[in-house]
Amino acid sequence: MPDLMGRQLLAATALLGALTLGAGTASAAGAPQWAETGTSYTDTLGGGQGLASRADGSLLYRGLASIPLGLRVKGWNHIGDPDIARGHVFDAYQGSDTATSKMFAVTTPAGKRYEYVHPLNPGEKLNNSFAAVSPDGQWLVSGEWGAQNRLQVFPAPLLNPSTPPTGGELREAGQITLDKPVRDIQGCDFVTETRLLCASNDASGTLFPEIRPLLQIDLPHKPDGQPVTGTVTSLFALPQRSVCTGTFETEGVDYDANSGTLRAQVIPPGVCAVSTAVHAYQQVTD
Repeated sequence: MPDLMGRQLLAATALLGALTLGAGTASAAGAPQWAETGTSYTDTLGGGQGLASRADGSLLYRGLASIPLGLRVKGWNHIGDPDIARGHVFDAYQGSDTATSKMFAVTTPAGKRYEYVHPLNPGEKLNNSFAAVSPDGQWLVSGEWGAQNRLQVFPAPLLNPSTPPTGGELREAGQITLDKPVRDIQGCDFVTETRLLCASNDASGTLFPEIRPLLQIDLPHKPDGQPVTGTVTSLFALPQRSVCTGTFETEGVDYDANSGTLRAQVIPPGVCAVSTAVHAYQQVTD
């Protein structure tokens, strides 16, 4: 629960929410339109790295405080944007700057956690920014930091029968080659079998006109573990509004297929960073 200063900042941020620095609907020609329907807030330490919707509509949040002590002792000091599929929670972990592997932890509906370690391929960055499971539960998509022209695809641990049933080594199955480069992807989620939405922290304006854009990646067919090319479209700039001034940071993104709600996280600057804004959207028709 935020302290008095945190509660005051939340109230002030909500009051000045009309001072939007980012668009609220899609701007790309022919792309789906997303209308912002509201903004909520979560504690950054406990939930500022990502979120995922459960089957009952409640939200699971992840932050630095979410890392279990046992995993932190093993060197897994960063947790990314999670996903939930078939009641299983998929978490993306990375280690120190000298790490030679990354890890996906899968927690079953019964609460049992299994660890799947992926040894880095030649040239692969150690970052493990997010976990996004395909709607059929068979494939896990993840991504690296910096400028990239790909997303990585793995068999989904536990749900894909090709993976060890109690944890172990996880090898890459294939890649999604992107038709244009992206930068600093913080989270992705599937909205259909062939479409992902991804939150980018790119503030350069060099790859896309929008600052910190929400990107759409369309695939020619649903993931099958084979190489495929995705088409990238920038939809709109994620909101940057706060009573504090400085540098914002985008984080996780989630699509709740049951309610049709899209959510994206943005951490405000300065002392306002104690609370992360969670912006909600619904798709609208012209």
